[in-house]
Amino acid sequence: MKEQIINRAKEVINTELEALKELENSLNDSFYKAVMQLLNCKGRIVVSGVGKSGIVGRKISATLNAVGVPSVFLHPSESLHGELGMIQKDDVFIAISKSGQSEEFNVILPFMKRLGIPIIGITTNPDSELGRESDTLIPIKIDKEACPYNIVPTSSTTAMIALGDALAIVLAELRGLNMEQLATLHPGGTIGKKYWLKVEDMMLTGPQHVPIVHRHASMKEVILEMTQKRGITSVVDDGGVLIGVITDGDLRRLLEKTQDIFKLKAKDVMNTNPKTVTKDELAATAALKMENYGITALIVIDEQLKPIGIIHLHDLMRAKVI
Repeated sequence: MKEQIINRAKEVINTELEALKELENSLNDSFYKAVMQLLNCKGRIVVSGVGKSGIVGRKISATLNAVGVPSVFLHPSESLHGELGMIQKDDVFIAISKSGQSEEFNVILPFMKRLGIPIIGITTNPDSELGRESDTLIPIKIDKEACPYNIVPTSSTTAMIALGDALAIVLAELRGLNMEQLATLHPGGTIGKKYWLKVEDMMLTGPQHVPIVHRHASMKEVILEMTQKRGITSVVDDGGVLIGVITDGDLRRLLEKTQDIFKLKAKDVMNTNPKTVTKDELAATAALKMENYGITALIVIDEQLKPIGIIHLHDLMRAKVI
């Protein structure tokens, strides 16, 4: 039974993979034309579909918005009861229907034609009403749905979603989407945190948090400072400029070499090539530095190379920057 279930699941996936391969091989000038229509759209991209195609349409519209292309979803049934009022003359209309014979589209399509709105049709039936009325038709050829009776939209909806993703991503790249813009569109998510959250937003400041000892400080002072402030301390000169860092790892390595550590000063133990960041750098950059150097904290310095804060790996993890 277990083997039969797994094998059947693989058959479903392979059937849908075949649909995707067929879609890939069928892309031609109509896809290019659709992309150019969307690229030149001065208004919004209005996506519509009924049933499973409607769910696909909502996903395509959401993906377009996610990459900075203004889009709305128009429910075909609701459109017949006032929602057509959302349509503007500069919009482009994407109609999705497996059969291409949805009754609602028989009313909507002539309305779009009267307004002069370009219609991009996506259907498995090029000879349908949608196929004939579309200014640009992207046919989806499906040999077989994954449903055992070849009825329930499965392979077809998978192909439609993939086609929508292809339209959205190609369009976004042509519009010059970059990571900073993408972060702006996702301010509350991981993407936004990685590309907007700065060290200044995450660092700890003030004498109660920022570990600092003078270069002539005794090892007792160093250890106390490190114990109180997460196992690290900066070392400064007479002018308060950072000249080194001491970590708990440095102390462990020192103990392996000598037992007389209390005869030493901070300047004798410090790492003279400390890894630092500035407050204006991205928090994600700080996280990458910590990962690359195998450390858990960085001293934040100002323009005069003076310690003004500290940023910890664990705080970045809690904020889901990494």
